Amino acid sequence: MENVLGFVALAAGLIIGLGAIGACIGIGIMGSKYLEASARQPELMNALQTKMFLLAGLIDAAFLIGVGIAMMFAFANPFKI
Repeated sequence: MENVLGFVALAAGLIIGLGAIGACIGIGIMGSKYLEASARQPELMNALQTKMFLLAGLIDAAFLIGVGIAMMFAFANPFKI
């Protein structure tokens, strides 16, 4: 039983860690592309900024769904014997 709980803790850590890395990389790439596009066409800055913040929220939402699933496994463990 302790072995299963250890694997669940490891899996929850991996879910949160890899999700955080993916979200950070995605937002970093998106931010750099926004800055490049704003430098090329400053008149589109407001429209691009709106779309950038919308996408940032969607990227963070995907990460937070992963955190919720990891917390479900950690605290309401369906694999408990």
